[in-house]
Amino acid sequence: MNRYILIRRLRGPAFLLLVGVIALLAQAGILSWGQSWPLFLILAGLLLLAERAALAGEGYPPPPGFPWQGASPGTGQSAQPSPGTAIVPAEHQDFGDEIHGGRS
Repeated sequence: MNRYILIRRLRGPAFLLLVGVIALLAQAGILSWGQSWPLFLILAGLLLLAERAALAGEGYPPPPGFPWQGASPGTGQSAQPSPGTAIVPAEHQDFGDEIHGGRS
């Protein structure tokens, strides 16, 4: 699994765990709820840094639901050459001989 997606999926549970830890600290009289808001900002910043590090290492994942299985990471394009279309031919053809009447 892509590390970026894994970190994104752990964002909610990480905040829920932080709320539980703060609740335990508030119950013990160590930390009040009013003084705990910097911890939420620190956790959000750490998760964003981890996401950026994962993106820098692996590139952007392809969007879900698109058939880009053979895509190069972060480009959205197929790694193998695609066959030609009606506008762009698949092979390069040299038309120089036909212009000059078959003479080189």
